[in-house]
Amino acid sequence: MSRSWKTTIFGVLAVAGAMVMAAMAAVAGMTGTAGTAYGREGPIGSVGRDLWASATIEPGREGIVEVGGYEGVPLGEGSVLTLTAPAQTRVTGTLFAAGGYRGAIALGGISGTYTFVGAPAAAGSAADDSAADESAADDLAADESAADDSAVDESAVDESAADDSVAHESASAGWKGRTFPFVLSVPADAEPGTRLPDCSLVLRDANGTVRQRGSCAVTVGLPAPVLSRPHSGVPLGALPRTSGTAYPGAQVTVRDAQEEEVCATTAAPAGTWSCVPSRALPPGPGRLQATATYNGVSATSEQIDIVVTGAADAQP
Repeated sequence: MSRSWKTTIFGVLAVAGAMVMAAMAAVAGMTGTAGTAYGREGPIGSVGRDLWASATIEPGREGIVEVGGYEGVPLGEGSVLTLTAPAQTRVTGTLFAAGGYRGAIALGGISGTYTFVGAPAAAGSAADDSAADESAADDLAADESAADDSAVDESAVDESAADDSVAHESASAGWKGRTFPFVLSVPADAEPGTRLPDCSLVLRDANGTVRQRGSCAVTVGLPAPVLSRPHSGVPLGALPRTSGTAYPGAQVTVRDAQEEEVCATTAAPAGTWSCVPSRALPPGPGRLQATATYNGVSATSEQIDIVVTGAADAQP
C-alpha cells in the first residue's frame, strides 16, 4: 500500500473518532450540568454553599441554633428542613413565627423540622380588599363623583395586584434568605468545650428529594463564674481578696476596668476559687470582673464597682 493511501485512511479514521467523541460529549452534556452533584437521593443542590448552623450552649441549659445558608432554586409547598439533634441533646422547640412555615418536633426530640406550607396571605388579602371596597363605596356615596369612583377602583386593583405579587414572591422564595431557629437542650453533665457530634441538616423538596445538606456545630459552653467578694460599695484596701465560684478546674482571671490582670487562680474541685492581687490597686473608684477559661471556652462574671480607700496591707 502506498504512503498516500495510508495517509488518507488514517485521516478518515481520525475524523470519525473525533465525531464519535463529540457525540458522546453532547450526550453527556444533556444528562448533567456543571455545579450540580448527584447521589442516590437525587440532586443535592445547585450552589456551592451548604446549609450551616452553630451555637454554644451551657450544660443544663437550652439554646437556639439558627439554620440558614440556602441559596438554591426556589422550593415549593411541602419542602422540609430537618435538623437532627447532635449526640446528648434534644430538640425542644421550633420558634419561627413567620407565616407559611410549620414547625414540628420528632418523638423524643431526636430531630425537628420546618415545613413550607405556602404563603397564607390570600385570605387576609381578600378581607383587606373587601374592606377597601366598602370604604371606597362610602367615599363615593359621600362625594357623588364618577371620576373619584374610577380612581378608587383603579387604586383597589393596583393594591390587589401588589398583594398577589407579594404572596407569589413569598411562595417562590421558599427557604432563601431566611434563618430557622431550633431550640436545643444540653444535658447538665456535658463537658464544657466539647463539640457535640452527629448534628446534621437536610433540605428536601415536596417529593422527598434532597436539595441541600449541611452540618451544625454545637459546642458545650462554660457556665459563667461568680465574683462574690469583694462586695460592691464597701471600702477596700489596696490588696483586697477576691473570691467566688466557677466550673471545677477552670482558670479564673480577675481584671480591672482597664483589662489589666489583678490576680489569677484555678477553681477547686468543689468549684470555689480565691486570689489576692499581686500589685496594689490604685486608690479611688474602680471595677473588677472575673473570666473563667476551660477546654478552649470562656465566660465572664458580672462586673462589680469598688472603691479603694485603704493601705496596701489591708485585705478585707
